[in-house]
Amino acid sequence: MMIFPAIDLRGGHCVRLYKGDFSKEEIFSDHPGEMAKKWEGMGAEFLHVVDLDGARGGQSENLPAIREILSSVQIPIELGGGIRTMEQIESILSLGVRRVILGSAAVESPELVQEAVEKYGERVVVGIDARDGIVAVKGWEESGGIDAVEFAKKMAAFGIRTVIHTDISRDGTLSGVNADASVALAKASGLSVVVSGGVSSMEDIKTVKMHEKDGLVGVIAGKAIYTGALDLKAAIAFAGTGD
Repeated sequence: MMIFPAIDLRGGHCVRLYKGDFSKEEIFSDHPGEMAKKWEGMGAEFLHVVDLDGARGGQSENLPAIREILSSVQIPIELGGGIRTMEQIESILSLGVRRVILGSAAVESPELVQEAVEKYGERVVVGIDARDGIVAVKGWEESGGIDAVEFAKKMAAFGIRTVIHTDISRDGTLSGVNADASVALAKASGLSVVVSGGVSSMEDIKTVKMHEKDGLVGVIAGKAIYTGALDLKAAIAFAGTGD
C-alpha cells in the first residue's frame, strides 16, 4: 500500500480546502517545490498533485508551480484538475508527469477515457469524487448525476485499472476515512482504489491497510500531514510493512 502526500495548488500556493469549499481555503506554503521536496525527504514514493484552478475552470492555471514540483523531486507525480482533452493529456505527460487523473472529463466525455487508455494505458487513472455516493464534477461544485459504484464499473469496462475515490464530505476535515465506501466500490468494480478524504491519524492508515486484500492500494494524505496530525514517515513505514 502506498501513501500519497497531496499538494493542492491554487494561485500557485499549496492549499487545503474544507469539504471542497473554495471559500474555505487554508494556505500552507507559497513554495510548492519546497513542499514536494519535504515530502520526498520524508520517504514519499509518489506525489498526488491537484490543480484546483483547473478543476474549477477547465484549464490549467498552475503550470509554473507544476514545473517547479517536477524539477524539485526525483519521485513520480500524478496530476489532476481541469484535464479534459487528449491535447492536455499529451502536454502534461510530456512535462514529465507520470500519470494523469481524469475527473469531470471522465463523467462528461467517457470516450476520452477510452481513447486515453488505449494510448497511455495505466498512466491514466480516474478520480471518483463523491458526495453521498453521487459523483461530483467541475471542482466538486456540480453533481455529475451518476452513482459512484456504477461509474466505477463503467470505467473498469473502458480499461481503467486504478481510481482515486474521494469522499467529499470528509475531505479536509480530519474526520476519518470512509473505508467502507471505498471497499464497496473496489469489490463491485474490481478496480484498485486509492482512498482519499478525511485522513486524520495513523488509525486511518491502519484501517485502509486492513483492506488491502479488498482492493485498497493507497491513501492520499493532505491536511493531516500539513498540520502534523499524521507522521508521514511513520505512515509510510507502516503502509509498507504493516508493523
